[in-house]
Amino acid sequence: MTQNIYDDEEFFRGYSRLPRSVEGLDGAPEWPNLRALLPDLHGLAVLDLGCGFGWFCRWTRQQGAARVLGIDVSEKMLEQAVAATRDAAITYTRADMEKLELPPDSFNLVYSSLALHYVENLGGLISAVYRSLVPGGSFVFSVEHPIFTAPAEPGWSLNSAGRKIWPVDGYLDEGPRSTDWLTKGVIKQHRTLAIYINMLVRVGFAIRRVEEWGPSEEQIASKPSWADEHQRPPFLLVSARR
Repeated sequence: MTQNIYDDEEFFRGYSRLPRSVEGLDGAPEWPNLRALLPDLHGLAVLDLGCGFGWFCRWTRQQGAARVLGIDVSEKMLEQAVAATRDAAITYTRADMEKLELPPDSFNLVYSSLALHYVENLGGLISAVYRSLVPGGSFVFSVEHPIFTAPAEPGWSLNSAGRKIWPVDGYLDEGPRSTDWLTKGVIKQHRTLAIYINMLVRVGFAIRRVEEWGPSEEQIASKPSWADEHQRPPFLLVSARR
């Protein structure tokens, strides 16, 4: 089963205070770039893998999506999503993405934000996503960049120019990595960029765009603390088509 860290009380409290939890999509700095990868949503059937509080599900309906299914393994996240949603065209379901079964040819768009790096059996999930999409359907997702999922201990140091540098450890070694983020022992699955891309190609996806996201100059000017994220991309954004 996917590690259900979001139902851990300490983790959930910390996560609920993050800007992306409080402000929704606008609180996620990578959202404008991720949004640009999406197709026109009018009349589409949409699946959100790892829907969390349901922000994206509700936004897609505002953009004209016909029906939306949000899936998450966390009871706490889904409780919040249901409480915030008043729309019969949005359905939320608790499910484990490690063994997810999806009806074939059922969705025009499958979307996932920062959830797939928790999934061990990602190859099986990507195959299920491919089958669930109609021909020409889109798969758009973000994950933590592999540079982030393969950090070396004790972490960053300063170079001669006074800039932070982050060495990586075992970048080519795929597998689980434990990190302390909001609580101790959060397990994320490390994969190289090539592994992500080849998983998609192997099942038949056509890659439309790959983006190693970092903050823009405007974002850094607004929030100077984001300058560190320009030295290493925190997120990998991918758009693919069946």
